[in-house]
Amino acid sequence: MLGICRGRRKFLAASLTVLCIPAITWLYLFAGSFEDGKPVSLSPLESQPHSPRYAAAGPRERESLEVRVREVEAENRALRRQLSLAQGRAPAPRRGNHSRTYSMEEGTGDSENLRAGIVAGNSSECGQQPVVEKCETIHVAIVCAGYNASRDVVTLVKSVLFHRRNPLHFHLIADSIAEQILATLFQTWMVPAVRVDFYNADELKPEVSWIPNKHYSGIYGLMKLVLTKTLPANLERVIVLDTDITFATDIAELWAVFHKFKGQQVLGLVENQSDWYLGNLWKNHRPWPALGRGYNTGVILLLLDKLRKMKWEQMWRLTAERELMGMLSTSLADQDIFNAVIKQNPFLVYQLPCFWNVQLSDHTRSEQCYRDVSDLKLQKQLSELDEDDLCYEFRRERFTVHRTHLYFLHYEYEPTSDNTDVTLVAQLSMDRLQMLEAICKHWEGPISLALYLSDAEAQQFLRYAQGSEVLMSRHNVAYHIVYKEGQFYPVNLLRNVAMKHVGTPYMFLSDIDFLPMYGLYEYLRKSVIQLDLASTKKAMIVPAFETLRYRLSFPKSKAELLSMLDMGTLFTFRYHVWTKGHAPTNFAKWRTATTPYRVEWEADFEPYVVVRRDCPEYDRRFVGFGWNKVAHIMELDAQEYEFIVLPNAYMIHMPHAPSFDITKFRSNKQYRICLKTLKEEFQQDMSRRYGFAALKYLTAENNS
Repeated sequence: MLGICRGRRKFLAASLTVLCIPAITWLYLFAGSFEDGKPVSLSPLESQPHSPRYAAAGPRERESLEVRVREVEAENRALRRQLSLAQGRAPAPRRGNHSRTYSMEEGTGDSENLRAGIVAGNSSECGQQPVVEKCETIHVAIVCAGYNASRDVVTLVKSVLFHRRNPLHFHLIADSIAEQILATLFQTWMVPAVRVDFYNADELKPEVSWIPNKHYSGIYGLMKLVLTKTLPANLERVIVLDTDITFATDIAELWAVFHKFKGQQVLGLVENQSDWYLGNLWKNHRPWPALGRGYNTGVILLLLDKLRKMKWEQMWRLTAERELMGMLSTSLADQDIFNAVIKQNPFLVYQLPCFWNVQLSDHTRSEQCYRDVSDLKLQKQLSELDEDDLCYEFRRERFTVHRTHLYFLHYEYEPTSDNTDVTLVAQLSMDRLQMLEAICKHWEGPISLALYLSDAEAQQFLRYAQGSEVLMSRHNVAYHIVYKEGQFYPVNLLRNVAMKHVGTPYMFLSDIDFLPMYGLYEYLRKSVIQLDLASTKKAMIVPAFETLRYRLSFPKSKAELLSMLDMGTLFTFRYHVWTKGHAPTNFAKWRTATTPYRVEWEADFEPYVVVRRDCPEYDRRFVGFGWNKVAHIMELDAQEYEFIVLPNAYMIHMPHAPSFDITKFRSNKQYRICLKTLKEEFQQDMSRRYGFAALKYLTAENNS
């Protein structure tokens, strides 16, 4: 309400100003314009060339009068334009015109030594900013490299999207890791009126690699200097942001500040809020030259067209070369060089209000207009579905695009020289998070995990992982976040995401609630060679067992496991509720087997297997509980994979509370009917793809 009242007072003031300005103008000219003790004529007619008074005046008088009249008329036009814009806008209260940013790119690297910036409240200046047209595209440039920076970019982008009303065009200067992560993220996010372009950061390294830099951002911290060369030649202006920034207002309000640039101003920057450039942080502290406190480059407005005309590339290079003769290296990366240039050329800077960069510590085209869009995730295939179909929600899930953030945490993997490496593949939700540490202790090889989480759960997972010594000590575990969407658990989509980003030649397709035997990783690598998986279509089966005890002394050998089976501590997996799922493994034969043996496919067979990375994906129509693994094993069989049971391998299912999806399956008749319908449709698809050979699946199903 207060905002509305203020807006009305401003409107009234502007109206009175426009009405009274002619009188005030001429009074001003009358009172303040005397030449040699004689008042200058106030009549507008007398300022015209044909006026007698104008003709009688001297050249100096005429020139002075003309200048003053032009200035007053220009002010009148500006006020009328502002009033017309105010009348055209809806009287809804505006958000406070400030964004809160957190910039870590200054100071000594010790965040405790930096001051906290103060966020300014609504100021009178805010209401005077020129309006940005609704369909005007706002261009944002971000330099991003690596896993952690990619995660920070997501937070930044979310904050911008939360408040924005305009189309956005992100220009991401990224290394190969960040491009892979963020390209997938934006493709699966599918936000309207957002365009993303990538620029290869590795190709830019030679442009700045000659500059010694002590800042933790490394060579990527210098790449803002070359944006005039990197970004498209027809791009006139851009907002440049650090990855560790969060917006608390519409970015269009910052974009509007470009209209305030005058003369040769080409850089919009906030004054530095620490004492770094004052050189008094410690004894013998010697910063790069700066104008006063210097400027922080966490948020920059760049007028690219003018910078190019000024030969910005030559300007900053000459400055850097000169200063490096004495400074030897930069401490704050690009910020030092920007400040050194500004020191020599103060006229380049338009100083932004401090609330645009509070330092709390030391694919849309322009002609397209952003508008509210409902159900952004649906693709064209949905129009072909019958909404009256009782299984519509099941079918719909197959076409839902889930926002996906690859490599949520830092990931490192070095391929083995013998090409026998195996990645454990699994998927999970928040309620299975406790299994991660145990699996990491049982499996030392690479792991690819797809986690189905909400945004809030993703942050909880981040805190959990960062607080775990076990997880933080492992860099060969890839965590891919698939964000929640819809009412079903997309189990096969998750498996496909984890499979797609495996970097080893072979995959162990497991589930998160199984613990592999100790040493299974090395055993599988040897088996890969023994069974020649590289040149044959084989699926190596790891026999599955289960315990009903939450605390189990895990068997360290096959002999110990057999003893526990005889004692009733362990059981073959699901023998008491779903015998058909693993019966073809032939556990009786496995007890005495010393060499791998082949088994035949049977209806409902769903073993856990090791296969080559190029195996078929899981069928996405199966969501929640039921037939998700069965369909995959059936497709492997249709593609003539041999099923080979490993005689000295095993995995044990650990007990847990039943999932929400299995509860729905057991309690909801319609759920079971739809699952049966999907099974029949899958079998029909198999018949079309594999012809006569696929008839056995229908026969086996009818006989089971």
